[in-house]
Amino acid sequence: YHNRENIDLGASLLPVHPGIVSGELDNGFSYIILPNKAPAGRFEAHLQVFSGSADELEHQQGIAHLTEHVAYMGSRKRERLFGTGSQTNAYTDFHHTVFYAACPVNAPGATNVSMMPYALDALSEVMEAKSENSRLEKERQAVLSEMTMVNTIEYRVECQILATLHRENRLAKRFPIGKEVLIKNWKQRDVLTWHRTHYRPDNVLLYIVGDVDVNDTIKVITEKFGHLDSAKSGKYLLNDAQDDAYDLAEAISENTVKATQSWHFPPAVHNFYLDENDHQTGGHINTDDVANIDDVSVGGDVQLQGPWPLDEKVNKLSEHTTINGSKVRAHIFKHELLQNFSLHLFAKRIIEPVTTLGALKRSLARRVALAALQIRLNVNSRGADPAFTFVEFNQLDSPREGCAVCSLDLTSEPHRWKEAIIKCTSEIHRLGKFGLTNSEFDRYKEAILADAAQLAAQGDTLAHGDVLNFLMEGVACGHTVMDASDSGNLIATEVALANMTLAEVNEQAAYLCK
Repeated sequence: YHNRENIDLGASLLPVHPGIVSGELDNGFSYIILPNKAPAGRFEAHLQVFSGSADELEHQQGIAHLTEHVAYMGSRKRERLFGTGSQTNAYTDFHHTVFYAACPVNAPGATNVSMMPYALDALSEVMEAKSENSRLEKERQAVLSEMTMVNTIEYRVECQILATLHRENRLAKRFPIGKEVLIKNWKQRDVLTWHRTHYRPDNVLLYIVGDVDVNDTIKVITEKFGHLDSAKSGKYLLNDAQDDAYDLAEAISENTVKATQSWHFPPAVHNFYLDENDHQTGGHINTDDVANIDDVSVGGDVQLQGPWPLDEKVNKLSEHTTINGSKVRAHIFKHELLQNFSLHLFAKRIIEPVTTLGALKRSLARRVALAALQIRLNVNSRGADPAFTFVEFNQLDSPREGCAVCSLDLTSEPHRWKEAIIKCTSEIHRLGKFGLTNSEFDRYKEAILADAAQLAAQGDTLAHGDVLNFLMEGVACGHTVMDASDSGNLIATEVALANMTLAEVNEQAAYLCK
């Protein structure tokens, strides 16, 4: 990047974090290790299983979550970490199930006793979990109790939003919490069938971030996970059942973003918003291999794209086609506990991996456009009598959904909902049509550069959890994971901004605001 004015941005690869070490054992078990100094004397290990609620069949709704509980919450080896200053937990989402342990490097009061073997012992047991009836019943009750606790109005609204956004795919019908009637009736064999089908060494990825020695860590990983055998684990299933389970799991993923873009994504087929050239952001994403709803043959409706039995009873507005051919599907949700009006408008776009300076420049150009629009909207929300009480316009990559989600979220008093929508959409249309001013362009470029400089100035003081979340999202989306504390990241940002024009930012603004 030395000659910053004459760089082929599209061919210039971003610098990969020099501390990242990745590998794969002979059995297909993969790992990523990233030493990190803050806080000293601690580490985090996260075991990611590439199967979540979206992988469930009709009669399995909720079994990914229940298996998570049975595999880890009732683990004897996990209990050995109690009282050591460790935190352990697990969670299930559409696209994956994750088990983690955040531990001190050494056992309390014993500087020569490493906690890494104990942490990986607990995570290794997840892969070989046994579903004793007593353990199953205990965790079944825990899941049913959790189901009651999350049944809040906020959760119901979130479910309505996600179900509308993903009406055309499995995500709308496969929420992680599952169905109570099914959860109450599963037997030991049901849980083991799910576990043996998905908890395979070639279907997981172990992340370790913290104050660790890479070579020592690899030795412990090999010791704890090297003996795992998919074929041996699968022998639990009868031959016919084994073939059927694997075939169904493969059929669910076939022709989805999980199969065509990233195994970290859920098995979903999206109705992506594409521009008039059928390519996003000026043709920088090749859409030929991306699973789009129009390209998929629905054989037996394995992707759950057919109409719901209760659709005709739902207060659903008529489908509207915009000028550019995009289809808008509106739904209304009412509830006596809702005090305010809220509007949520979405467009789903393909996640563009940021691996080159050119891709970074486009990503930063979107950030500049989004920053300008958000400030304009914020100005409208100020004053003595604003039309809306909250407004946010953003676009974020979402590995859990397998797409980038561009969203407008606003709330207002119920009697002012029309005024609120008009003011928000008018501002959005204005930016899309006329773009940013020169002063806005300069101001928000400087703000992004200042953020990058501040991040670099923090050095290696970023906490393990923050680094790990950044690492997991970057790997999932196919982004180049850079070292935020290294000068390379700051220089890349400087070069991308230096080669950015107002016209390029306005192109992104027009695309975002369509």
